[in-house]
Amino acid sequence: MNSRTTYCGLVTEEYIGKEVVLHGWVQNKRNLGNLIFVDMRDREGIVQLTFNDSTDKETFEKSNSLKNEYVIEARGIVRKRSKEAINPDMKTGMVEVFVEELTIINKSEPIPFEIKDNTTANEELRLQYRYLDLRRPELQKAIRTRAAITRSVHNYFDNHGFLDIETPNLTKSTPEGARDYLVPSRVYPGQFYALPQSPQLFKQLLMASGFDKYYQIARCFRDEDLRGDRQPEFTQIDVETTFLSDKEIQTEIEGLLTQVMKDVKDIDIPSPFPRIKWQDAMDMYGSDKPDIRFDMKIQDLTELMKNNEFPLIKADTDLVRAIVVKNAASKYSRKDIEFQQQYVERYGVKSLLWLKMVDGKLSGSIAKAVKPFEEKLIETLDIKEDDLVLMVVDKFSVVCDSLGYLRKYFAKDTGIIDENKFNFIWVVDWPLFEYDEGFGRWIAAHHPFTRPRDEDIPMLDTDPHSAHALSYDIVLNGYELGGGSLRIFDPEVQEKMFEVLGFTKKRAYEQFGFLLESMKYGFPPSGGIALGLDRFAMLLAGRDNIRDVISFPKNSHATEPMTNAPDEVSPEQLNELGIGVLYKEEK
Repeated sequence: MNSRTTYCGLVTEEYIGKEVVLHGWVQNKRNLGNLIFVDMRDREGIVQLTFNDSTDKETFEKSNSLKNEYVIEARGIVRKRSKEAINPDMKTGMVEVFVEELTIINKSEPIPFEIKDNTTANEELRLQYRYLDLRRPELQKAIRTRAAITRSVHNYFDNHGFLDIETPNLTKSTPEGARDYLVPSRVYPGQFYALPQSPQLFKQLLMASGFDKYYQIARCFRDEDLRGDRQPEFTQIDVETTFLSDKEIQTEIEGLLTQVMKDVKDIDIPSPFPRIKWQDAMDMYGSDKPDIRFDMKIQDLTELMKNNEFPLIKADTDLVRAIVVKNAASKYSRKDIEFQQQYVERYGVKSLLWLKMVDGKLSGSIAKAVKPFEEKLIETLDIKEDDLVLMVVDKFSVVCDSLGYLRKYFAKDTGIIDENKFNFIWVVDWPLFEYDEGFGRWIAAHHPFTRPRDEDIPMLDTDPHSAHALSYDIVLNGYELGGGSLRIFDPEVQEKMFEVLGFTKKRAYEQFGFLLESMKYGFPPSGGIALGLDRFAMLLAGRDNIRDVISFPKNSHATEPMTNAPDEVSPEQLNELGIGVLYKEEK
C-alpha cells in the first residue's frame, strides 16, 4: 500500500497536473462502456476517479469490478474536467483523477442502506449498523463539529489559567435528582459504586484543595427517561472557580462561548449576553429557557379580564394570558386550533381560547364574551388585521407551559425564526427550590449545594420556598446549554439547606459527610457551571437530535442496537458478585 498524499475531498484545482495517492471507499460507479466514473469518498468528501480506453487493461477491468463501499487505493494524475462535466456543487467538482493504478484493499457485501445524506432508512437499522451510518457525510460533519468544539474549549481554558483535572467515575451514590447507575463491588459484596451524575462534589473539593480554576470535559451518567436531547451517558464541559462573583463567572463563560463560536462557526457573537430574571422569562416567554430569536411575547390580561368579569375566570389564582400570532388568522382553521387544544391538554389546559381579526372584526371562541371590552382588548394586545390570538385561563404553571409551547410551535410553523441566528441569554435570579409534582415535595431547583442570596439566607428558617439562589442558566436558541451557581461554603448554611430538603442530620452526613467535613477546614467560596457538550454540538452542527453528534449513542429505549447492550451476563459473573436477579414475568 502506498502512502496517501492527500484526502479525496481536498483534491482541488491546485492539484491539477500532480500525481496523488488516495485511500477511501467507493460511493458509486457509473459505467458508460469505454468510460467508467467512480466517486471515491473519505472523511473530507468525494472526488471523481476516471477510467477510459487509454487506461491500463488490468486497471480498467478492476475498476469495472468495483461495488459500493469497497475500500480502495487509487494513484493517478489530477486533470481539469471538461466544461460540460464541471459540478459546481462539489468542492472537487472542477477536477477528476485519471487513475493509473487501482488497488482493491477490501470488498464489501451489499449494505443494508445507502450511504448518503437525508437517508430515509429506519433509525433503529442505522443504529444497528452505526459504523456504516457514521460514514454518511452529514454525520461525519456533525462529529467533526463536536471535535472542533472540544479543541476550542481546551485552547480557551489552557490560555486562561484553568487546569484540566479528572475526577472519579466510580464513586459513592448520592441523591442528585435522577437515579444513579450502580456498579456492584466484587471485593465488598453487597456494596456498590455509582457512576457520577456530575463531578459536582469533587470539583468543590478541588476548590477546597486550592486549585482555584478547574475544568474538565466530563462523562456523566443518569438513569432517566430519554428524549431527543437526552442520553443516559452524556458529556459536559465542567468548570469551577474560587473567589469570583456570579457575574464574573458568567463573563468568563461568555469569553469561552464567543471563542468557540468564532473557532467553529466563524461567527462573532456580541457580548455581554442579555440577562433576564427567571420570573420575567416565565412571564414573557412561558419558559426558563426562552428562545429570543423571535418576539411573540406572552401578554398578561388578568387585570383587564377580572375588571370586566370575564366568565371563564374560576379561581383567585387564575391568570389570563395570551400570545398574538401575526398574519396567521387566514392560515389556521378552527380545526387546526382544536388540534392544538388537544395537544396542550397534557399541560392541564381545559380550554384553548382564540380570536381572529378578519375584515376589521373579531371572531372566534370568545368573541361574544369580550364584546363589552373589545376595543380595550384590541388596544392592549395591539391586534391587527389577520392576527390570531391564543389565550389560556389557568394557574401560573399551566399558563406558562401551554403558552410557552404554543409560542414556539407557531413561530416555527409560520417561519418567523431565523435558523441562522445564535442567540445566547442568561437566565438569573432563580428560585432556590421548586415543587416537584412527581415526587410531591420541594426539591432544589439546581442542586443542594446552591448558595442562596445573602439577604435570603434568613428565609431558610422562616420561608425557605420564597428564597432565591445565586444561580444562572445559559440558554441558546431555546435550549438550556448549561447551568451553574455560586456554592454554599458555610457548613451551617449547608446543613440548613439539607434540613429544608428533608434530610435528617444523620442522613445528610451518611450521604455527604465528606463534603460537610471538608467545610470545617478553611473552605473557600466557589462557583461554576456545567455546559452540555452534546447539546452544544447538536446546535452548532444544525442537528435536531443529540444522537447525531455522539459516535455510538443509545436509542430512545436506552439500548444500543449494535452491541445489544444492555444484555444478560453469565451466572458465574453474578455469583462472583454475590448478585441474584429477579426476572419480571413476560407479558
